[in-house]
Amino acid sequence: MTHSNRQTMAALTTLIVLQGIMLSALYAGIKPHPPVATPLFGIAPFLGASISVALSAIIVQPLGSLSGRGLSVLAALMALVSFGPQKYFDAQFGLIWPAVILGQIAAVLIFAQVVKASRAKGVHAENANRHPACA
Repeated sequence: MTHSNRQTMAALTTLIVLQGIMLSALYAGIKPHPPVATPLFGIAPFLGASISVALSAIIVQPLGSLSGRGLSVLAALMALVSFGPQKYFDAQFGLIWPAVILGQIAAVLIFAQVVKASRAKGVHAENANRHPACA
């Protein structure tokens, strides 16, 4: 397992733990917790889906294939619904800032590692096309 893959798995695990704690706080009614519903969907099902996508990315290797990279990006985007920059304007920001900042760092790390891995795959594919004997 590469260092980049480990970093991406760690970031995905961070998002899973953060979302799991928020989901637990919602069920337990411990403040601050996410609202039960937003205008577009229920938060608990959304957090469950977000956790599932992040776990799937880890299982298929987050940087090892197109599906792994896609799931990793999707997991980061879904987490940003809960931890994105819009939370700086949330009335409860003073209570949730550690989760928001850590979630954003994890998402940025995932995006950066996916871009890095995608570029590396592109370079390897280009070299294989130039030198078929090396493929």
